[in-house]
Amino acid sequence: MIDRLAVLGATGDLSARFLLPALAALRAAGHVGDRLRVTAASREDWVTEHYRGWAADRLDQHGGDLPADARKAVAAAVDYRRADVTDPADVAAVVAGEGPVAVYLALPPALFPSVITALHAAALPAGSRIVLEKPFGEDLAGAQELNRLLADLVPERAVFRVDHFLAMTTVQNVLGSRLANRVLEPIWNSTHISRVDITWDETLALEGRAGYYDHVGALKDMIQNHLLQLLCLVAMEPPITLGERDLRDRKMDVLRSVRPLTENDVLHRTRRARYLAGRIGDREVPSYVEEEGVSPKRRTETFAEVELELESWRWAGTRFRLRSGKALGEDRKEVAVHFRPVPHLPFGHSGAAAPNVLRFELEPEGLTLDLTGIGAHAHELAPVSLTARMEPQELPAYGRLLLDVLNGDPALSIRGDEAEEAWRVLEPVLSGWERDLVPLEEYPAGSQGPPPRFP
Repeated sequence: MIDRLAVLGATGDLSARFLLPALAALRAAGHVGDRLRVTAASREDWVTEHYRGWAADRLDQHGGDLPADARKAVAAAVDYRRADVTDPADVAAVVAGEGPVAVYLALPPALFPSVITALHAAALPAGSRIVLEKPFGEDLAGAQELNRLLADLVPERAVFRVDHFLAMTTVQNVLGSRLANRVLEPIWNSTHISRVDITWDETLALEGRAGYYDHVGALKDMIQNHLLQLLCLVAMEPPITLGERDLRDRKMDVLRSVRPLTENDVLHRTRRARYLAGRIGDREVPSYVEEEGVSPKRRTETFAEVELELESWRWAGTRFRLRSGKALGEDRKEVAVHFRPVPHLPFGHSGAAAPNVLRFELEPEGLTLDLTGIGAHAHELAPVSLTARMEPQELPAYGRLLLDVLNGDPALSIRGDEAEEAWRVLEPVLSGWERDLVPLEEYPAGSQGPPPRFP
């Protein structure tokens, strides 16, 4: 296990809300101890004692459910250095020390090429690792260039393109439900499944993130990475093992099998929209274009939906819908597997049987199976739902990912060819939207989004 971690951009929201609590969770569970040293680097003109106080406050705010001694130990283990993370000399000073170091780029993705170039000049110790947050590049060409820079710095197995979705309990349970239950795997194909909806709808609006979000939008922020990764886990062939090569090879197979979208597909199988002013619960939400920091000229979407098909023996004829939206009336974060109806009902006119739906609920984490059963009267059909709540994992998602980084296990990170293939899948959509092939619709904040268009 590596016992040195350097966080570049250590005063940002990612560090405050996720990385520091993840380190405290690792400490509380006994996965790391006093040997782990953390170097925090950012442009703020702070000293170590000031940063430790800031870290302690953020741990109380975002990790208050963790043991106090673990939070205190993490804050005390951090040393702070003021640094320009694009300056080779500053970066070299941050990563200096004996033995390999894990360098976490908790930075805006636009800075990645400059920071990686600076790391080239820093002469990283052998065995060091690089951690990047999504999105990996801004398009296919950007992802390819980023991969070239990384390949010159460290081996591919030492690059961790992390996606915390892959470490969530229910996401992991997609694999467990599929691969450990004989009742599911034989029917996990297009003969029995008509469509799969992968949805991340949230009531949150922009929440002060215009500096990032207005340059990205829903398609790049959610669908290109998080939701395509969920598609891979749902649709991949059973791997021989869950080791990094077997798992990532099977995910890559799914991305390669996505039928290329034609211009007509982009027109009829994708949609985009942004929210207008409205009310969500007890709060008034301004229209997206009136949010602070937003440039209306960018025509950034806050809602995106894409329908894909896979050209494979298992999935020919099944539709996969990926959808994400902000400022909607309710949170709906799930993978919903819709089964085809039975071929015949011997119940006369006692009601129709709704198709079965298996829902992997992501937040809160749970599992629901919608069935049809017998109602209060004989031969009367009625809906029945079976629900299970997931046992909480020992570690939060970011804790699991950080532990994998320190242990050198890249199974839950995105391989370089995966990152490129995900961009290739959506390139026709990006191109079509840039040419306004698909209209930018609007929906009131607090609504269910634009009116349904797909059958």
